Amino acid sequence: MIDSLTIVIPAYNEEQGISEIMGRVLAVRPELAKIGINKMELLVVDDGSKDQTAAIAKTFSDNDPLVRVITHKKNRGYGGALKTGFSLASGDLIGFLDADGTYPPEYYPALCKSILDGADLVIGSRMAGSASQMPVTRRIGNFLFANLLSLLGWQKISDSASGMRVFRKEILAKIYPLPNGLNLTPVMSTRAVYEDIKMVEVPIPYSERLGRSKLSVIKDGWVFLESMVWTVLAYNPVRVLGIIGLFAFLLSILIFLGLLISRIAGVTAIGPWGVYALFLGMISSVGGISLFALGATFNYLVSIFYKKKIRQGLFGKPIFSKPLESYFGWFGLLAIGIGFLFGLVSLILGLQGWEIARLWLYMLGSAMVTLVGIQLVLYWSLMRVLKDISMRATDVDQDMSPE
Repeated sequence: MIDSLTIVIPAYNEEQGISEIMGRVLAVRPELAKIGINKMELLVVDDGSKDQTAAIAKTFSDNDPLVRVITHKKNRGYGGALKTGFSLASGDLIGFLDADGTYPPEYYPALCKSILDGADLVIGSRMAGSASQMPVTRRIGNFLFANLLSLLGWQKISDSASGMRVFRKEILAKIYPLPNGLNLTPVMSTRAVYEDIKMVEVPIPYSERLGRSKLSVIKDGWVFLESMVWTVLAYNPVRVLGIIGLFAFLLSILIFLGLLISRIAGVTAIGPWGVYALFLGMISSVGGISLFALGATFNYLVSIFYKKKIRQGLFGKPIFSKPLESYFGWFGLLAIGIGFLFGLVSLILGLQGWEIARLWLYMLGSAMVTLVGIQLVLYWSLMRVLKDISMRATDVDQDMSPE
């Protein structure tokens, strides 16, 4: 039975807003009791503040046994402060929000209600709320990050970096490890998607903060992007590498089709732009196949590491009856055959007197198709071995587990 909630507030030099936000959080207790949350604990983690943040917070803890103030001697970062609070939380549910007054604690009953209705993690979405005082640059950044996660995770998320959430305490084991920085929230969202944790978003308003913001749009934005991509790579590498590889390979096909059409039209010489296009097409074809196949190969390594099948794939759901990589061997042999055939025909035509100006594109195409085919066969062989290892690891783990 869920009847208790711990709310964690990380605070670093927040003397201007800590008193107000603590008072607003504590005032929510009656509304929480109406939905069955009879105990609400408040933890303030002072992250090595140099001002009066801790002293102000302790005026509340001195008068309320369910309010605690934990102090870090040195600053550990936003994520580090939150993780300290998570480790000390006694509630069945854990929530958190910032100390600057931007998030409305009055919405915690609505967030907790979604948990009681079956959700595992509830995010207060600033992007879905009608009233928002978020700066334009941060709104654009959050929009981009949310859509990036929706693309990489194949699940619609409107606010991947929201700092107001409630989750079941037991999911911590699934979403750890989490970083110590401001990127804790996007990493938590990304891990939750791939751990099949049921996420729900509740629209909330967003207010202008009290005091100076510690967020650097460019620096922290890059950290957010990097951490999200690397987290996805740890679960489903082909989603990132495969998408890049697929676009690169499609680009190479378009380039070679354009060159082929111009050749059929009688153009035998190409200018500087044609040379650049040809160079780009060569790199895109080989590089695209390499990235796609490398992503699919990494997926097997991830399965071996976790000893279970994880939600994986380029499009979230399989589009073929068998995994796409199982066709790599046949596609590779077919590509090698086509490349060899084009090369043989070009050689015969050359021996019959055709000028090299008429044959070089076909010969180059033959070489590229053959190289792509060889790559596919090599990756198919590697994935066959990894598939067997993955199946053995899973079978052994299942056989040794108690019934």
